[in-house]
Amino acid sequence: MSVRIDRLVTSGTFSLDGGTWEVDNNVWILGDDAECVIIDPAHDPAAVAAAVAGRKVTAILLTHGHDDHIRAVGEVRALVNAPVYLNRDDWMLWERVFPGTEPDHAIADGDTFDVAGARLVALHTPGHSPGSVCFLLESEGIELEGAELENTVFSGDTLFKGGPGATGRSFSDFPTIIDSIRNRLLPLPADTMVRTGHGDPTTIGAEAPHLEEWIARGH
Repeated sequence: MSVRIDRLVTSGTFSLDGGTWEVDNNVWILGDDAECVIIDPAHDPAAVAAAVAGRKVTAILLTHGHDDHIRAVGEVRALVNAPVYLNRDDWMLWERVFPGTEPDHAIADGDTFDVAGARLVALHTPGHSPGSVCFLLESEGIELEGAELENTVFSGDTLFKGGPGATGRSFSDFPTIIDSIRNRLLPLPADTMVRTGHGDPTTIGAEAPHLEEWIARGH
């Protein structure tokens, strides 16, 4: 069984606490030629729909509720006709972008999402936001097109190349994100590819040795 992971980079803004910043976001699409899931379809609905290329979208999975990750979701949902999933602890962030509405479904820790014979497992990793979630791809029996067999976790804004996601704004907490990274992500195999919400991928093995440095610097 063969699946592929497509990466689309989109550009837009992130706004919170009265500030607005230019950002580039990674949109991840996992599936085969027939069906797929979309993780964090940010900024550009038309580009996301083009990347889907007519496949059946079984789910739109959101790693968290910050507006750069969700502002385009309403249009994407209409274009690809798929349900939206977000951890309930971030529904207050959704309400800020889409007042009076709710995502289609809540994500709980341990929930699974099957697509093209692959399975994603939701890992609740609060800190960057209360409802931040990473999605672990169960790699046993999966052949990834264009790459050697590898473990993969889609980390959203919880873990980046070089350290944790930002915790200097509302609804975030540095000790909490450190606990999430220490307890949920760093125990994964060292060769696990970390496919991030922004910037270049990294691996668990590359980041794990630096945990104490992050704690010492406080971000």
